[in-house]
Amino acid sequence: MSNKFFIPCEEANHVCDKTQYKEASLWEKIKLNIHLIYCRACRKYTKNNTKLTKLVTKKPVSLEASAKESIKSVFEKELAKHQH
Repeated sequence: MSNKFFIPCEEANHVCDKTQYKEASLWEKIKLNIHLIYCRACRKYTKNNTKLTKLVTKKPVSLEASAKESIKSVFEKELAKHQH
């Protein structure tokens, strides 16, 4: 195989991110998959990226109004501490 099939980890992670948003080309996906065959760190990055995408695209969890108010109150108190 020639070097045009092998990409560095930084590029592999960038292609992984592009794939997440359906912006990667077929050629980029092929090179990413070749890279993932031999790079454990990028396989882990890709796995975590996939998990994150699934979590973000799930239906949101709904909270009761009292829980929302409690979170808002705590947030506003912490924010006020850091603004002074």
